[in-house]
Amino acid sequence: MSDEHKPHQDEHGHGPAPDPHAGAAASPHDDHGHAAAHDDHGHAAHDDHGHAAAASHDDHGHAAAHDDHGHAATTHDDHGHAAASHDDHGHAAAHDDHGHAAPSHDDHGHVAPSHDDHGHAAAHDPHGHEAAPAAAAAAPERRPVWSDSGDAPFEDVDATPVYARGGKGRKKAKKGGGSESWEIVKTIVFALLIALVLRVLLFQPFTIPSASMEPNLYEGDYIVVSKWTYGYSKHSIPFSPPVFEGRIFGNEPERGDIVVFKLPRDDRTDYIKRVIGLPGDRIQMINNVLHINGEAARDVVVTGQDVTNMYGELIVTADETLPGGRTFRIQDFGPGRDLDDTPVFEVPAGHYFMMGDNRDNSVDSRVDESMGVGLVPAENLIGKAEIILFSWQPGASLWNPVSWFSKVRPSRFFTVLD
Repeated sequence: MSDEHKPHQDEHGHGPAPDPHAGAAASPHDDHGHAAAHDDHGHAAHDDHGHAAAASHDDHGHAAAHDDHGHAATTHDDHGHAAASHDDHGHAAAHDDHGHAAPSHDDHGHVAPSHDDHGHAAAHDPHGHEAAPAAAAAAPERRPVWSDSGDAPFEDVDATPVYARGGKGRKKAKKGGGSESWEIVKTIVFALLIALVLRVLLFQPFTIPSASMEPNLYEGDYIVVSKWTYGYSKHSIPFSPPVFEGRIFGNEPERGDIVVFKLPRDDRTDYIKRVIGLPGDRIQMINNVLHINGEAARDVVVTGQDVTNMYGELIVTADETLPGGRTFRIQDFGPGRDLDDTPVFEVPAGHYFMMGDNRDNSVDSRVDESMGVGLVPAENLIGKAEIILFSWQPGASLWNPVSWFSKVRPSRFFTVLD
């Protein structure tokens, strides 16, 4: 084909418009040999490099515009809004559904910061690449944990449980170990204080160390003494500190009571005897018979036959009745013993005369204070023996568990004392 019949292009590479009545014209070519596409109206569109691109129209018949270089400027959406524009280098700038420009490119071809729906610029990385919003949107949103009241996340509440917090909670949990130890120490201290109060004000346990109170108390009996019965003195407190003199809330013991007291000669050793003489009484043993204020106590022998102890001595068991009607059981080895005959003991005010129920095997007020008990001051009284809690035969040991069962005397458990 000769030059005169060839289609001519303008300085921008656009071909002449075809005859609208000529039908489908042959696709013209640019300098690079690319065919230029035509729309339904015969308009040729070009790409960013001057290549003919297919120019389309929207549903309303709006044609896509071109810039001076033949680049398509904007397309329109179904509502006639401009969809995409191009910069000076031919890079298309996208628009969102509202016609707002989406990310554009800078002079070097890098995507410029895009803006959100409120006009705020989106962040880019150091190389100018925009962070992928799709990936961020795809990431699952962390579900907040709310308090029981539903008013705030646990992280913002001071009362958040330790297990629901982060590092701060773990630090507090570590500190809680010391707090837990301190709670244990406080519990032990409080328990000891409670035990001390009970021991001083209410009850105190004792173990019977000898046979001086047989047949009512045996060696190995574990008894409980009431502390409030006679009031309180310095001897009611462990180690007898000299906090005060005399007794407070004091009550006098009754004749016949079994009493625990501090030995007058040392104020340290615990003794247990029965109260026989009250202040103002006169006490005397005559031929193995107790006399109180000149009146003999009545004894009734209760053993059906003579019994001897391990030394071959005759043992006599009798019920003795004191003035006032108190009756209890005693044990005696018969007449002719050292303590079967004594002088008269006058009991001064504020003192008590004590005797053991095993009359011939008891060091008591019948023996001078320098060698025995003597007269016991009221201040030395600790309390009244109330009950036998447990009982073991002699030879039982805390360090020998077998003896706990082989030496036990269950028949004496929880025996109330007369």
